[in-house]
Amino acid sequence: MKEKLPASISKTIQTKLVLPPDTNHMGTVFGGTVLSHIDEIAAITAMKHSNTIVVTASIDTVNFLSSAKVGDILILEGVVISTGRTSMEVYVKVECQHLETGERTTTTTAILTMVAVDRDGIPTEVPDVTPETNEEKNLFQNAQARKERRLQMREFSKEHEA
Repeated sequence: MKEKLPASISKTIQTKLVLPPDTNHMGTVFGGTVLSHIDEIAAITAMKHSNTIVVTASIDTVNFLSSAKVGDILILEGVVISTGRTSMEVYVKVECQHLETGERTTTTTAILTMVAVDRDGIPTEVPDVTPETNEEKNLFQNAQARKERRLQMREFSKEHEA
């Protein structure tokens, strides 16, 4: 039987400061910068769960809900919400803490699929995950539907290669 780990083992939190080079002409953070932060924390989160190297297989959903400005603090939180044989779904939530008020708002949410690999790049088995919070349990319940949608999109992409 595969090892089963609690989701809290993988939980990762990072804090970033929004600096002028991170922003567009409107003074708000570039979406691409946020995506880079999301990919990084998802990888760290998956590595903590699997104790191995990981690669990004897909970014399933990204919801940009609000923006952050220069001087705001971004708080990123990642957690493994479901697993396959070699893959892990990672949920990432990004919050913005406004420096002047201390108020926190959710700016972005995302679900990524990471695959554990060995040093030769061969996919390797990962432990199962046990969701703990209500949010994790809700996300876990819908994992199969997301997996089916990913597989359909992958097939569609293969059929429409140039």
